[in-house]
Parts: sequence; C-alpha cells; structure tokens
Amino acid sequence: MNSFIYNDCIYEVVVIKKNNKNTYIRIKDNKIVITTNYFTSKRYIEKLIKDNYNTIIKIIDKSIRIHNKEGFFIFGCKYNVIYKDINDIIINGNNIYTKDSRMLNNWLDNYIKNIFKKRIDYNYNLFEEVIPYPKLRLRSMRSRWGVCNIKTNVITLNKELIRYDIKCLDYVCIHELAHLLEGNHSKKFWNIVSKYCSNYKEIRKEMRG
Repeated sequence: MNSFIYNDCIYEVVVIKKNNKNTYIRIKDNKIVITTNYFTSKRYIEKLIKDNYNTIIKIIDKSIRIHNKEGFFIFGCKYNVIYKDINDIIINGNNIYTKDSRMLNNWLDNYIKNIFKKRIDYNYNLFEEVIPYPKLRLRSMRSRWGVCNIKTNVITLNKELIRYDIKCLDYVCIHELAHLLEGNHSKKFWNIVSKYCSNYKEIRKEMRG
C-alpha cells in the first residue's frame, strides 16, 4: 500500500526500516510514516494499516487540530489549514487548502517576499527626505522585528511580521527606513518615525502585548 485516502486527501505511506523491536505510526508533512523492523514484510504493513484504519484517522485529525489550534495567521486573520489532494493553494474565506505543509510553506515564502517588498516600496515613497533605496532581506528572528545596516543600506525584516496586522509591518518598515537618516534612537529619529507613523506608540504596545 503506497497511499492512504481520507477526506479526499491522499496521504503517502512511507516505510522506514530500522533495528526496531516495535512498529510505530505517525503523521509527518502530510505523510503516514511507519517505522518498523528490517524484516517486516509488505503484507504485514498492509494488514497493519487496514487493522489500524480508525486509529490512523484519529492521528490525522489530531495533527490538523493541533496545527489549527496553534493558529495560521496572515496579517492578523486566522485561517484553518485543510489538507486535500490539490496542485495549488486555494483560499476560500478563512480556509486555506493545501496538499501538504511543504506546499503551504513555499506559497507563504513567496507571498511574504512579494508583499514585504511592496510595503517597503510604499513606505519608502512616503519619505520626503532623500534616503538611499534599501536592499531587502527576510529571515525569522527571535528578538527583533527588523534590522537596518546603515553601512550597506540593507534592511532585514522578520518574516513573523506576516502574522500581525499590516499596520505593524508598515511601522517596522518606517522604523528601519528612518535609520537610514538617523542611525540611533535619538529624539530626532523618533520624530521622523512619528512623521510617517503618528500612532507608532500604540502599534509598538500592541506588538509587545
């Protein structure tokens, strides 16, 4: 058995053979992964899946619930992730349909690249002061929403900003662009930030909360 069908979604069955005494079933990346002994036969695997059909369904349902409980957010809106046998991402209301987590992550990475670039351009064009056009980099960061290297004119934005309201992304863009004029957090710097984001204090408080 190479696949397992549930709710119109095809789950690939992957068998990993090790020097195990027991056989384990788990769900990973929208696949049913069976870890078993080197000498386990194909017939035994097929019977194992058939005999544990209801248990596997429960494991699949639990993995989806955990994903959706943790929350998949795009600009402050929570979406339910639903796995189906499809060739592209489909967004319908608050549901996101995807074949597997790899497809979802690839789509999200491309979406982040496009929208973050557009917001940097939008906020850059707000500035009346002459500032160099920055190079944009994206990565996940634990302690910073953004970083501006004033020597290389490189602005790095935290990819996790996608989870927050778009006003938060705009604030961080303005914050880092302002560093191209003022390298520190002086009063002059905050005056520049306030000029283009008058409610920045409220947004900062919201992001910290």
